[in-house]
Formats: sequence, C-alpha cells, structure tokens
Amino acid sequence: MHGMINRAFQGFLVDTYGRDTWDEVRSVAQLRFPDFEAMLRYEDKVTLDCFKAATDVLHKHPNALLEDLGTFLITHEPYAPLKRLLRFGGSTLSEFILSLDELADRGRMAMPDIEMPEIEVTQGAEASFRIKAEWALPGVGPILLGALRAMADDYGALATLSLDGFDGARECIRIDVFDMAHSEGNAFVLGEMPA
Repeated sequence: MHGMINRAFQGFLVDTYGRDTWDEVRSVAQLRFPDFEAMLRYEDKVTLDCFKAATDVLHKHPNALLEDLGTFLITHEPYAPLKRLLRFGGSTLSEFILSLDELADRGRMAMPDIEMPEIEVTQGAEASFRIKAEWALPGVGPILLGALRAMADDYGALATLSLDGFDGARECIRIDVFDMAHSEGNAFVLGEMPA
C-alpha cells in the first residue's frame, strides 16, 4: 500500500485521538518505525495490522473508524487538495457523484503509482444513486461513505447515504439526494487556487 495512504491514517489517529494513541497503536501493530513515510510503499499486511490495532486500542467498530477516516480526509485542512480534486467532479452533488467513475483516473494523473478504488456509479430515480467500489484492501465502502457525507455538506445538499451490502467483491453505497441546495455550500471556483 502506498505510504501516503498509511500516512493519512496515522495523521487521522494523531489529530483525532492524540500521539499517545498512535504510539499505542504502533506498539500493538508491532511497527518497527515511529511514523509512516508518505513516499514509501508498505506491504498490505502492515496496513491491515495497523488498522486492526487501531480498532482494538480505540474499542471502535471497523466501519465506524473507517467512516470517520473518510470524513477526516475531506474536512481537515492538510487534506484540502483531496477535497479540491473531488470538487472538480461537478458543480452539484449529483454531478459530483456521477463523476466518481473517473476518480481513479484523475487520482492517477496526480500520483501515477497510488492505488485508487475502482468505482462504478449507477443512477436510479432522478436523485438516487448506487455506488459500487472495489479496492486492494477491504473497507473502501465506509471510507467513501464518510467522505461522501462530508462532500454532501460541502455542496450544501440534503441527502441520505448508507452502506448497501456487497456485489461480489465490490462494496456498495446508496445515496438519495432530497435537496441540492438545502443550505449554502462552501464556495468553490474551478479556476482559483485556495488562499
């Protein structure tokens, strides 16, 4: 797994629960280094051991921890470039959701060697969507769920989102959008760089 993904998970744990919690997770996972390096690659087992240790240390259900991670990646300032990349997907939440099919390709343009989930979006009724996602490691569904909830807030849309089981190896999410302009979303201009 790409070190940037592991580093983001470490950052989430440190920022949310503190350095002492990260040190305990590191100890339980038997990591032999103090921090993940963003530009290195790690065996998937290291990532899985680290995540399992975090659920044990925090006494938190894996899906809840992964959903919190997804929300963190969208809402915390150090990860603003990720949210910006996502906002290029459309000017409304529905346009953004429909653009998720292209997310892996857009991510690889920015970082050619990063592992991105493969996502398929189908639209049911006018504002009803089903997302199927597959990734090298399990848990992409809850991560996307947290990220998509945060993006709905960013767009100012009123929507319900839920995990919707599995389709073979793919994790599924259901989204029903009730109001695209429920509240004032965060400003976003495609041609401007953030201050």
